[in-house]
Amino acid sequence: MESSFQSLFQAIGGVGLFLLGMTIMTDGLKQLAGGHIRAALMRFTNSPTSGAMTGAVSTMILQSSSATIVASVGFVGVGMMQFSEALGIIFGANIGTTITGWLVVLFGFKFKLAQIALPLIFFGMVLKLFFKGKLATIGYSVAGFALIFVGISLMQEGMQGFEGIITPDNLPSDSWIGRLQLVGLGILATLITQSSSAGVAATLTMLFAHTINFEQAAALVIGMDIGTTVTPLLATIGGSTDVKRTGYSHVIYNFFTGIGALLLITPYIYIWESISPDALMQNAEIGLVAFHTLFNTLGVILVLPFAHYFARFIQKIVPSDTIHLYQLDYTLPTKEPKLALISSQQALQKTFQTTLDYIDRDADGSISISKVEKSVDEIQEYLDEIVLTESKEKEWEQLIALLHGLNHLERLVDRCEDVGKERQIIQKSKVLEQIWNTFKEHNSQLLELYKSNSFTKASTVALTNTKVLIEDLDKFRDEVILKIAKDELDNYSGLELLDTIKWFKRMAKHVSRFSFYYDKALQEGVTG
Repeated sequence: MESSFQSLFQAIGGVGLFLLGMTIMTDGLKQLAGGHIRAALMRFTNSPTSGAMTGAVSTMILQSSSATIVASVGFVGVGMMQFSEALGIIFGANIGTTITGWLVVLFGFKFKLAQIALPLIFFGMVLKLFFKGKLATIGYSVAGFALIFVGISLMQEGMQGFEGIITPDNLPSDSWIGRLQLVGLGILATLITQSSSAGVAATLTMLFAHTINFEQAAALVIGMDIGTTVTPLLATIGGSTDVKRTGYSHVIYNFFTGIGALLLITPYIYIWESISPDALMQNAEIGLVAFHTLFNTLGVILVLPFAHYFARFIQKIVPSDTIHLYQLDYTLPTKEPKLALISSQQALQKTFQTTLDYIDRDADGSISISKVEKSVDEIQEYLDEIVLTESKEKEWEQLIALLHGLNHLERLVDRCEDVGKERQIIQKSKVLEQIWNTFKEHNSQLLELYKSNSFTKASTVALTNTKVLIEDLDKFRDEVILKIAKDELDNYSGLELLDTIKWFKRMAKHVSRFSFYYDKALQEGVTG
């Protein structure tokens, strides 16, 4: 009994070390290649098919499907990618995750990398502790990579202690009911470990130790593939429309892929036995990872021609929220701050455009200023959530520029609350009415430039227009003061006009300053 407990603890510890190694290696790889991967996803994804290829390759490199999927959701959320294209990335990420099984089999079982894992961990940590920059990150990744195989070795040793205790006969039989039960166990294992990779590694280890047979292992792996969808599905609670669509897409796609994989187990075994009666038994581990790769690849091949229809189906299930001016994904500020900054820019642009539209309509009630105020507050909270390291100098500059722009937008929106009241005063003066109409014409010009993404030109035009308006307003102010002095205008009416002129000048300045800082934020984003 004591030996069994020792083996159990050793196996559990092995799973823990495997998960720790995967986490360390993934973090290191994201630091090394995360930016390049995001750029590649954007550059090469122009259809669901190309999205599937980039998604598969990105996940193979990063060893994290969640990192790939989060990036694609972020691109959709900020309007840089179509949802159907992002679906291709999500499908491809499923293929990319199967590379972990190949690493376990080839380096853990065949080449016995665990024998040199400890020196590799030492070498990696020397780089991490005594060097900086890329060398330190490479060392961190190497240490994580080696730790994976220490974990696999512990799992193998722990499983050997269960030889003769846990056998295929102790698990559900090879029937449809039995296979469904094993799929359920696979889902449960993924929920507990929060990693299908760890589950697949443990399944391969049990198969290697002959505590389960191939059919049982295949059903467990199918369950683990389905189980990976539960975590992103839970993450959709309270998330944006794009986050919800991604979560539901993952669940529906993996569910149908799982059904197909269950139907594929028997023919797959038959093909192996047709080649050689003992081929699958002698190469069970390779056969299992090949099966994992096969059913995920077939699933992608079958769904890609219908990706656009699939996207429309998901969009019908999760319709867009028309209440908000935009959608902010709250998973991005901590996981993908660069994308969160882009998302903030998009939200600021739409809110600014809505504000200009509100002014142009003379606060006729067709646009709710309280809705715009709520948007400004939401963007402020979102920017506060963004986590940047000190090394991200360009991102810092971008964030600061966005905060300046947001400040001017907030003050502009505050003054918009008085548009209705100030318009009544403006209408009392033909000169002020003419300047107001010119201001609205300038804003219409800005709106067109923003819609055509001509932000640098918009900043220049806004500055020039504001100078002209302020000159006209200052000239009119001098005329009003002169009229008050000559008693041609009573003090109350004169002061009323002067207050409106002051309000008017601040409105024009905030429009100009927002345009300047918005363009600056975009420039920092391009060079960052």
